[in-house]
Amino acid sequence: MDYRQLGSSGLRVPALSFGTATFGGSGPLFGAWGHSDETEARRMVDICLDAGVTLFDTADVYSNGASETVLGAAIKGRRDQVLVSTKTGLPMGDGPGDWGTSRARLIRAVEASLRRLGTDHVDILQVHAYDASTPAEELMGTLDTLIAAGKVRYAGVSNYSGWQVMKAQAIADRHGWPRLVAHQVYYSLIGRAYEADLMPLGADQGLGALVWSPLGWGRLTGRIGRDRPIPAGSRLHDTEQFAPPVETDHLYRVIDALEAVAADTAKTVPQVAINWLLRRPTVASVIIGARTEEQLRDNLGAVGWALSADQVATLDAASDVLPPYPHTPYRQQEGFARLNPALV
Repeated sequence: MDYRQLGSSGLRVPALSFGTATFGGSGPLFGAWGHSDETEARRMVDICLDAGVTLFDTADVYSNGASETVLGAAIKGRRDQVLVSTKTGLPMGDGPGDWGTSRARLIRAVEASLRRLGTDHVDILQVHAYDASTPAEELMGTLDTLIAAGKVRYAGVSNYSGWQVMKAQAIADRHGWPRLVAHQVYYSLIGRAYEADLMPLGADQGLGALVWSPLGWGRLTGRIGRDRPIPAGSRLHDTEQFAPPVETDHLYRVIDALEAVAADTAKTVPQVAINWLLRRPTVASVIIGARTEEQLRDNLGAVGWALSADQVATLDAASDVLPPYPHTPYRQQEGFARLNPALV
């Protein structure tokens, strides 16, 4: 397993990490993803650790805390062997104190996560979504308090826009508080919007990308293609309403390229899709998820080899889309491009 620095921090994380949204799954979204119990979760953790995957990602909102509880049981007795990342901020109930990132809510949420996880600290705490009702000074000041108390080692965000990240960094600098070092983002061969603003921002501001849904919400598993509609048992039937949209022709164009490269490399479609992501700038770790041992072992096969330059070019060409303004002229006009060369 390759280990990489998380942004500008000193923390080294594995190139692949494991997402535990399938642990204790319940409800219309997480129940469709999977519902691994403590025994199954412990086996998944065993396989990950054997492969060098030491970072496990969860969130308080995953099955209303059940994912954290099951993960805590699965790592019991070996906390010093793993890194734990969790997220908070999304609603956990309908009460006024059940959502957001106010000082009161954030401290209470972290303490609840620690109890469920059975630990005294989390290695990475990420704000799950931007909370417009909480001043950025309050959020960053609270993160500083939690880090100083030893309950959090490093802080990051998820699903933030560029200006929201930059405002938080500027406030941290102004007060001498710890800066954000991670951004958990959606990024895949059928979802490359991350590259337009957030990737160059991450490179400039020292934020490592923790990539979620690298297989495009299950569309790049190799089970879907031009002549292969969504299988009857696929979770996409229940969860597609939550998925980032993708135009059908674009999806099939990417799948065609993936299948061609997979045949050329004797790898699976998911392995090729994940390996492509591991080459991208700012990517610190790609979060893989699995309902079964077979899926997990297949995803772990995405490391230990490299795509050729021609294979990367094939995937790049099939998946590329023109970004929206103001990025368009920098792609279309030589004069603009000369002033601001593309990061990728």
